[in-house]
Amino acid sequence: QSQLVESGGGLVQPGGSLRLSCAASGFSLADAGIGWFRQAPGKEREGVSCISSTDDTTHYADSVKGRFTISRDNAENTVFLQMNSLKPEDTATYFCAAGNYYHCSEYIWPGAFDYWGQGTQVAVSS
Repeated sequence: QSQLVESGGGLVQPGGSLRLSCAASGFSLADAGIGWFRQAPGKEREGVSCISSTDDTTHYADSVKGRFTISRDNAENTVFLQMNSLKPEDTATYFCAAGNYYHCSEYIWPGAFDYWGQGTQVAVSS
């Protein structure tokens, strides 16, 4: 019933851009904070970015700061991750997650989230 679906992944060249989308159904993202995570093969899951439910507080991992931007469109019930200046080390499966009235803080803790998407693949290669 409550579901998150990521889309927008693909293969891009270094320096290129992608915009990932996370569409919610069965609940309203207006009541939820959102986190973006990624996991590369053989590596642990990494918190990438988050945005609060009731304001526009955002945080970013140091590895993506200045290159990625998280945003929401409540009318579309969708959260976005704009990824610019992509690097090969950005290659991973990207997941979005939602937590009821979650407030974004610098440390993006996966245990704070109630719903998870299935992931979308991002590959950055020449």
